[in-house]
Amino acid sequence: MSRTRWGAAILAGALSIGLSVAVSPAQAHDYGSGVRTVGYYTQWSIYDRNIPIKYLVDNGSAAKLTHLNYAFSFLDEQGKCVSSDAWADYQRPFPAEQAVNGKADEAGQALMGNLNQIKQLKAKFPKLRAYISIGGWTGSKYFSNAALTPQSRAAHVKSCIDMWLKGDLPGAPAGAAKGVFDGVDLDWEWPSTDGAPGNVVRPEDKQNFTKLLFEYRLQLLKLGFADRKIYDLTAFLPANRGALDRGYEVDTIFKLLTFATVQGYDYHGTWEQITNQQSAIRAPEGDPTSPQDSSEIVVDAYLERGAPRSKIVLGVPYYGRGWTGVTNQNNGLFQQSTGPAPATYEPGADDYRVLKNLVGQNGFKLYRDAKAGHAWLFNGTTFWTFDDPTEIKRKAQFIRDRRLGGAMIWSLDGDTPEGELSKALASGLRR
Repeated sequence: MSRTRWGAAILAGALSIGLSVAVSPAQAHDYGSGVRTVGYYTQWSIYDRNIPIKYLVDNGSAAKLTHLNYAFSFLDEQGKCVSSDAWADYQRPFPAEQAVNGKADEAGQALMGNLNQIKQLKAKFPKLRAYISIGGWTGSKYFSNAALTPQSRAAHVKSCIDMWLKGDLPGAPAGAAKGVFDGVDLDWEWPSTDGAPGNVVRPEDKQNFTKLLFEYRLQLLKLGFADRKIYDLTAFLPANRGALDRGYEVDTIFKLLTFATVQGYDYHGTWEQITNQQSAIRAPEGDPTSPQDSSEIVVDAYLERGAPRSKIVLGVPYYGRGWTGVTNQNNGLFQQSTGPAPATYEPGADDYRVLKNLVGQNGFKLYRDAKAGHAWLFNGTTFWTFDDPTEIKRKAQFIRDRRLGGAMIWSLDGDTPEGELSKALASGLRR
């Protein structure tokens, strides 16, 4: 029997006995919802934001997560996994006050950096599953190369498993990061569709993405047999229906994925001149865009294409999008602007923990469309669309009412020291 036919037979059998299963209620930590709460922690959070993983413990977010995605691993030109910042990933020594276990890293220890902090976090929360997230907006340039041929797919998957799951990090002792990650999250943005400038894009990416998932399943199954555990496979998928149809064989890939996180934000942003919502549940009245975007529209698109609702994990933003030079009409909504609003880290985008402090300051007033499910700030010239605890809870209730597979957070460093958004999300998901 050929390797492909053998693999297909083994994979079919594994899937039939529950390789790709929903999270159990016991994995839902402290609020008993039985749905997934997936949070992205970004590699760069330790720099300008100065938010180590311990922040997630201190503000209560970590206790409410079922899954943690660590973003991102990049790919080299041959499509093999590489660290995009070895210092942040596994070399940076953390002082005691920033360490999850309260102990400073010591010179010469096998593993340091964010990966060691994830390891400590999992020791504190044993039911938490952690995935290495590969790609992202700036790291998807060579995914098409990785997926192109049977040989490139096998080499890509092996390199990622060796580095992130077997834990063989360059310059570190063999297996130094073994046990940190329980699976792989693929963030290819986007197959057969332009993403960041310079990305390699091919028409055959759509079929090759499915084949890449199949190769991951084969190699993860083999590793799982050796380690006597199940390794998960997830993917981040777009809200844009054009990108969805050009890049994904939806009914097939969901059979190969443990679940998928679906983009539930960036419906609008400063790449457009007209202000709008970035993450509304339903299309607001008066929205001038066509086609319209909302979480309801996106979820329905996935269901219509064969995705099982139990595997759709809807993304929620812990940040907002902003415009300035906005016409002072309709409380700033659906108005012309002159460009992105000034912000802390990049023009036109800022964390919720920053935006919440604008309320009542410099003329900013809070507005809300309860029917559509979105909120915004406006002071006569600057407009911010964002989710506060009220809207996050409303969105969680939508996820619960639609019987979806859970919520995904981009990204955990946007929440307040009190964990206001994560508390609201947990409250809304509670049955």
